[in-house]
Amino acid sequence: MEFFSKPGRRGWRIVLLILCGMTLAVVVIAGSVTVLHKTSDTAFCVSCHSMERPLAEYQGSIHFQNHAGIRAECSDCHIPSQPVAYLVTKLGAVKDVYGELTGKIATEEQYNSHKLAMAESVWKTMKASDSATCRSCHSFKAMDILAQQPEARKAHPVAIKQGETCIDCHRGVAHILPDMRQSNSSGAAALAAIAATTRPDASPLYSIATQPFMLQPEEGPSAGTLFPAAELNILQRKKGYLQAELAGWQQEGVPGVIYAAAGKRIISAVIGEGAVSHIKTTRSEQDSETGMVWHQVSLNLWLQPASLVEDRQKIWQYAAGLMTANCTGCHGLTSLDHYTANQWIGVMKGMASRTSLNPEQLRLLTLYVQQHASDMSPAGTHHEK
Repeated sequence: MEFFSKPGRRGWRIVLLILCGMTLAVVVIAGSVTVLHKTSDTAFCVSCHSMERPLAEYQGSIHFQNHAGIRAECSDCHIPSQPVAYLVTKLGAVKDVYGELTGKIATEEQYNSHKLAMAESVWKTMKASDSATCRSCHSFKAMDILAQQPEARKAHPVAIKQGETCIDCHRGVAHILPDMRQSNSSGAAALAAIAATTRPDASPLYSIATQPFMLQPEEGPSAGTLFPAAELNILQRKKGYLQAELAGWQQEGVPGVIYAAAGKRIISAVIGEGAVSHIKTTRSEQDSETGMVWHQVSLNLWLQPASLVEDRQKIWQYAAGLMTANCTGCHGLTSLDHYTANQWIGVMKGMASRTSLNPEQLRLLTLYVQQHASDMSPAGTHHEK
């Protein structure tokens, strides 16, 4: 007890050291918090030369200026509020400092070349966190969905039901979308890799791309063109080729096209003149609304097996990715049953020039939305796995 009642010189030193340590800890902690706070400020974020372009994009967005006068700062979208995630994000920002010092995106050309990779990194992080930073301001539970714009009224219930997160649909709300061509192509490569593992005895199979077909199992002139996602019932294999039956519908007077459904302009194949006579008609029916006569038909054809998969859902997953990457940034999540199969054709053509889709990707995406349109019955996909 004597030590505590009458501290000697050694005891006072210990007390002084403790006080100094506590003071230093407070200074370090306060300083760290201040630095972390200041480096999260928008003024600091855009102080670098390389941030001029993303700043201009942000200033042109609704998050910068809107009728409500509410502004989302950089940190609101890019820095989570949860302590651990906050610190991890701040530590990860060191790479941005390094990029600035090395001039990685110093010019507009460099910025554009890296923009897709930077955007995909942010999208991946937001997806993993269930768009936590978005939900700090926007919550499904707090939304008055009936008071929203027509497209949002349709999209948000779909998003809630399907477990979608904010970044799935709202990728272009603060920054202009990057050129998506590289991302689009990577999906096609992944689909081709799946096709390479297709079982030899699998049937039915589905085309992953536009490809020619023949009437005989040998190299020769094309008898027509098979479209993506067309269903093929395999009949036999010979000389490295597959013989398959393509079933579908033809409109009276239009022998050069086989459609996936009667009355729907969902193209399965374009038929060459020499192959028209090989088409077999099973039955005919008249469309009660248009008066047009449609024939249920089939055609036996030969093609190489390299671009076929046994699970059409793999094709639709790729197509859904194309839609997310190229469409939802402007339109949000548009329900696939918002239009009929034939209406989707005009919608896709009208939007094509505003996307990074090439003709093949646009064709596949059009077939995807058509096959899932409001007037397409789920029974039409009963073969899918």
